[in-house]
Amino acid sequence: MAGSDVSEREERILSIIETARAKPARFKDDRITMAHGAGGKATQTLIEGLFVPAFASPELSALGDAGAVEVDGAELALTTDSFVVKPLRFPGGSIGELAVNGTVNDLAVSGARPLALTLSLVLEEGLPSETLRAEVEAIGAAAAAAGVHVVAGDTKVVERGHADGMYVCTTGLGRRDPRARLSPSGLRPGDRILVSGTIGEHGTAIMLARGELGLEADIVSDTRSLWPTVDAVLDAAGPDLRAMRDATRGGVASVLNELARASRVAMVVREADVPVSPEVAGAAELLGIDPLYVANEGRLVAFVAPEAAGAALHALQAVPGGEAAAEIGEVRTEPPGMVLVETAFGGRRVMDQLVGDPLPRIC
Repeated sequence: MAGSDVSEREERILSIIETARAKPARFKDDRITMAHGAGGKATQTLIEGLFVPAFASPELSALGDAGAVEVDGAELALTTDSFVVKPLRFPGGSIGELAVNGTVNDLAVSGARPLALTLSLVLEEGLPSETLRAEVEAIGAAAAAAGVHVVAGDTKVVERGHADGMYVCTTGLGRRDPRARLSPSGLRPGDRILVSGTIGEHGTAIMLARGELGLEADIVSDTRSLWPTVDAVLDAAGPDLRAMRDATRGGVASVLNELARASRVAMVVREADVPVSPEVAGAAELLGIDPLYVANEGRLVAFVAPEAAGAALHALQAVPGGEAAAEIGEVRTEPPGMVLVETAFGGRRVMDQLVGDPLPRIC
């Protein structure tokens, strides 16, 4: 009887959460807070409750990482991004490298081979010229490594104290790969959930680089171009690859919640199978943060039909830097729109969207 009571109680709670999450987002906040840029619930409300209705289009309503554009039969993808990370340089990368990789990765996980970037720099009065030179060189090196050209740009300077040194804004253009037929709403029960490597390095590295927490650990950002990873998994899975996302703001948890809502499916994640390095796990435990919510800049989440999951996982593990890629869960039917975690202790919990902003300014 006790087990039945627990089950009924759990079902009631899940039903309440499901009903609340099914309601259309409405933006009613009086002021913008840092939480609106954290990739969680506040960000979702801002986008779905304000931006999407105001700029209504089928492409925007898909809420993908890049929008579809067709020109004279050519299938293109277009994305835009802004980078306001602090500090400008951090273990494993810098704002310039991050700007290139973040932009080409949005194209890549949309199934598009990156082709070109535009670049806009907002510079703060007093920025050392050597800092600017280093970031320009980092942008050039990252673009060359990703196989893209910077084809246009703009520069603005603002008064001292108004830009944390520099901000970088980008637009990326890519050509859709004919092997990719991806859809945010294309998930099916039974599909497997894969991640391309250990998670949480970028957000943790940024947090420690600020020196505000009194912690030291050998953690570097995972920032890198994801096109080689996407290319490999497209070869391995082809049409059985349902959807992909790069797990940036809000981490893997936000990606799973976004796609569960878009496809109206449930997802179950096996906590013990999520790849997390001991250093990140230790830092997260000390700080009381779940690594599943921590930002990445060189990791993707892929959803693959069960018959192709083994080949897709092998392909991910064969890409340099992806040796720890893993299958972490699967798509289910119930409860629709929700993500559940099977804990290491045998229980289950709801993995909801991020509330608040535990790791500000990570990209």
